[in-house]
Amino acid sequence: MDRKSIIVLSVCFVLFVLWAQLTPRFYPPKMISRTNTIASATNVAASPNTATSLEAANQAPWIAPKSGAPEELVVVANDLARYTFTSHGGGLKLVELLKYPESVSKASKASTVARRVATLNAQAQQPVLSLQGSETLVGDGIYKLGNFSGTWTDGTNGARAVSGIRAEKLLTNGLFVVKEFELGSNYLVNVRVRFENRAAQALMLPPQQWVSGTATPLDAQDDEALVGLHWYDMVAKSDHTVDRAHFDNKTLGCFPGTPRTEYRQAGNVSWVSAHNQFFFVALMPGAPAAEVTATKFDVPPPSREEMAAHPGSRANQFAFQANMHFAATNLAAGQTLEQQFILFAGPKEFRTLERIAAQLKNELDSVMGYGGFFGFFSRLLLLSMNGLNALGLSYGLAIIAITVIIKLLFWPLTQASTRSMKRMQKLQPQMKAIQEKFKDDPAKMNKKTMEFMKEHKVSPLGGCLPLVLQIPVFIGFFKMVQSAIELRGASFLWASDLSRPDTIFTIPGMDFNVNPLPLLMGGTMLWQASLTPPSPGMDPAQQKIMKYFPLIFLFMLYNYSAGLTLYWTVQNLLSIAQMKLTKTVDEPAPKAALPASALAPKKKK
Repeated sequence: MDRKSIIVLSVCFVLFVLWAQLTPRFYPPKMISRTNTIASATNVAASPNTATSLEAANQAPWIAPKSGAPEELVVVANDLARYTFTSHGGGLKLVELLKYPESVSKASKASTVARRVATLNAQAQQPVLSLQGSETLVGDGIYKLGNFSGTWTDGTNGARAVSGIRAEKLLTNGLFVVKEFELGSNYLVNVRVRFENRAAQALMLPPQQWVSGTATPLDAQDDEALVGLHWYDMVAKSDHTVDRAHFDNKTLGCFPGTPRTEYRQAGNVSWVSAHNQFFFVALMPGAPAAEVTATKFDVPPPSREEMAAHPGSRANQFAFQANMHFAATNLAAGQTLEQQFILFAGPKEFRTLERIAAQLKNELDSVMGYGGFFGFFSRLLLLSMNGLNALGLSYGLAIIAITVIIKLLFWPLTQASTRSMKRMQKLQPQMKAIQEKFKDDPAKMNKKTMEFMKEHKVSPLGGCLPLVLQIPVFIGFFKMVQSAIELRGASFLWASDLSRPDTIFTIPGMDFNVNPLPLLMGGTMLWQASLTPPSPGMDPAQQKIMKYFPLIFLFMLYNYSAGLTLYWTVQNLLSIAQMKLTKTVDEPAPKAALPASALAPKKKK
């Protein structure tokens, strides 16, 4: 690589880093308010109108307590979500996200499916913060629900007045269990749990297993690969993911193996989340848990209405339930043990999660999957996209603007690369002569070839270097699109949702979706390949293979999000425009070189 290319590359990298640092200054984070925003508390038994909003929860494979007692539901709400608490397990049965619809596709807009809001834990077998384990902890599983008001004290905010929902139960051994839930802002729920020993003698408190949440597909069209679990070890500073691959246990990911029924891992667990593509539930204990377990179960098939709204929907979907474990302890007579939790149930909004992670110091934002080298580009692209949207651009136009900016940053390097390839193509006869002359001495042949290329300012990596440098951006964009809630429901031209394929219709009888953007992407890639000069020394068969190689990307990305294929299509069109502009510029003739006949080996007499 010549000095000019190194300077251009360095400047591009500095601009990327500066943009990532300056964006938070332009859009500073807001402090998280502790204000309780409860709007209503309703007993569902006395409010039949609420039953419609609980339709998804009533379809769940719910594990009822052994006593068979009727279920009591209490609903509270704020401006972001509606929370349904159940007496069966004394936990959170359903979270309805009031600002997000369940489905955003064109086919569902005329259906009642579109009027439903997005839900979390809707198809779970147990409520969040249901206590599992020994009979001395669970009993019959029936809790008494009611309201409470009082004062909580913590190390951060001191004493403060709170109010919310209480679930309580007195067990036959004298153990009294109390769970208090206070609604906060930013989709947070503050929870305090108390174990009170009301017996006359000491009690042994067995190991506790708290249900942390269930990851379920949001609708019948959700991708099963994006449903899973995530947990963070606060001591090792490492995050862990669990998905279907762990339970399928296939050899090399392809060949059938012995399926697993459970995931179990010890650690210093600071939080556990259960997620689908855009939403998740996370349980964050005040003191780290000792172990995480998870189980997998099938969910009921979609209804006829859902299948009609989403042709080609998956009927064999599954869900994961995550559990958090704490060690056993002893309670003296009259002693009280208190535990605190913070529950998050909401969308994958990176700025919101970043603020929560900064306040709680628990790396909750890593649930977005933006860790590692490629995660830097994902964060940068998401912040840039949101910044452009804040300036008034739609998300489709923001993607195009980002693509243009990236192309302009790489323009000098791509320009130098194209010219280097042209020079190398003109020098090909001399290079072949050098290879023929020193074919019996590979080391000398390589040395002479490199000296020849250096003398004429060409590089063997010049043609592929711009593409290699853009791979991190592409992978970062790919990771960003997978979880960015901002693109969900964002429309552009015929695409009604940039987070999904831009299907315009399905061919009847073939179950084949027609997606125009991937087809345009494949066409522009073939066009670009036809304009790209062949690499020196490549035989005609290899040239034909490389010419049609882009078709592989067409098949790989055909059913991916429209936002990703929009980015790649615009990128291809800009590359084609640059190649055509480069061809119009007169290329100076390369430095005079020895003719091929002078470099050819002399024949022995």
